[in-house]
Amino acid sequence: MLSRALFALTWLTLTPHMGLSAQASSVAPRYDVVIHGGRIVDGTGAPWYAADLAITGGRIAAIGRIGASQGKRAIDATGLVVAPGFIDMMGQTAAPFLVAPNSALNLLTQGITTINAGEGESSAPLAGDDARRAGWSTMRELFSKLDSAGMPLNMVQTVGHTQLRQLVIGDRDRQATPAELERMRGYVREAMEAGAIGLSTSLIYPPAIYGSESEIAELTKVAGASGGSYFTHMRNEGDRLLEAIDEALRIGAAAGTPVHIFHLKTAGQGNWGKMDLALARVKAARAGGQQVGVDIYPYINNGLGIRALLHPRHAVNGEAELLRKLGDPAVRREMRQEMESLGGWENWYAHAGRDWNRIIVTGLSAPYASSSGMSVGEIARAAGKDAWDVFFELAPTGASAMPQTMSEANKIKAMREEFTSFDTDAGPMMPDERRGHPRGYGSFPRLLSRYVRELGVLSLEGMIHRMTAVAANEILAFDRGRLSPGLAADVVVFDPATVRDRSTFAEPTLVSDGIRYVIVNGGVVLNEGRYTGVRSGRVIRGPGYRP
Repeated sequence: MLSRALFALTWLTLTPHMGLSAQASSVAPRYDVVIHGGRIVDGTGAPWYAADLAITGGRIAAIGRIGASQGKRAIDATGLVVAPGFIDMMGQTAAPFLVAPNSALNLLTQGITTINAGEGESSAPLAGDDARRAGWSTMRELFSKLDSAGMPLNMVQTVGHTQLRQLVIGDRDRQATPAELERMRGYVREAMEAGAIGLSTSLIYPPAIYGSESEIAELTKVAGASGGSYFTHMRNEGDRLLEAIDEALRIGAAAGTPVHIFHLKTAGQGNWGKMDLALARVKAARAGGQQVGVDIYPYINNGLGIRALLHPRHAVNGEAELLRKLGDPAVRREMRQEMESLGGWENWYAHAGRDWNRIIVTGLSAPYASSSGMSVGEIARAAGKDAWDVFFELAPTGASAMPQTMSEANKIKAMREEFTSFDTDAGPMMPDERRGHPRGYGSFPRLLSRYVRELGVLSLEGMIHRMTAVAANEILAFDRGRLSPGLAADVVVFDPATVRDRSTFAEPTLVSDGIRYVIVNGGVVLNEGRYTGVRSGRVIRGPGYRP
């Protein structure tokens, strides 16, 4: 039998993370960072527990009773929550980090450590003048530039179907020829071998709307052959929502890939009753062995370019032709008639109850620059004009529209599902950018303040599980989204009592409160709520990556 002294020595050797702080104080620090005194919410959905967390070499080295003196840097998390870094399932693009790393401030102050970039459009592939201006053409070249420059946070990337169509076919309303389809397959293959995680579509916007189900399935098969997934902003989110879900599931089944539905919603009060049926379709597919997930953002106003309120047929011949049409009074009357009465398309004016008071606009220029964050109806009354005249004045400018089309009850139903994760649908934003949806600065703190602390929709552990581990699995980043020794050290430390969103439609760039520290691959990127300038983020490459 081991003596007590030998037993104690053996126990300490086998469990170095539990070493006594009194003994540790006499030796040099063992870890890069120790976060001590916090409540660990580990991302698995398990109840929180009190422990210290140590980081070394960009990885979580230990969890347990460690002590502040064991770290070269110690972070006091007394009264705070220590959780895996949050994952934004729709972060649009990482390209701004190349020229303005501080464009990540809106994301870091939400606790976001990884974004999923690409929604139909993607930062690569590029050709011609676009490639010359950017300095890259292929996905591999883009990733090389991002890695060389360094990023404030991590990114994964999908290759966009819209991007491929614009490169190969342009804005025209027609199907791809066999040769064109093969060119698009080649772009997908290059992107997957560079490390993309799948194909993404945005099927309510031209020119993606012109692509057939079979075209998308054929491109998704290429992504699936490299272990990638199908990510989709579906063809319809209102009157034909259920049919759009069916299409997405068929594409995934034909391609043999997982399916992820971006920002699931039931748009338009007449469609609010479809949320139960939409979720039932996802559950049935999952029960049958098909991997399907969804994400949402915690707002009842969606956001899109204001010209998306027009029937997509007007954009068939490109932006220049659409702008010419907007200058023709006869065509404007035709557009108005379509928006007021015509069905069979994603009519966002109808989804907002055909009420200009429920459609907020931002990103306005003169003479309406001071009216950003107001509804079209409010602007019209202040100017003494008809709301339709104001809309047609704004449409050529590229302003953003945020119609109130969803219900709070449906948001709550969706976020309670185990396969739901979350997004900002915004991506990096410059601090002086005075436009956009408040979700760009507030989504994740809003989940914690409104839906956990105020409404009790989910427990803190349940919400963080969806913000981290569930999302990590969806983007194939299996070494993230959980706090456990050996996993990547993406960590957020926040105050559960004060975390909240502050951004509004009138002031969408107000940073959130309560996120104290953000650590990305072991680097402290946000310190007491301030960006440190550290660029420890990296491109997380998918399973098809070939060095």
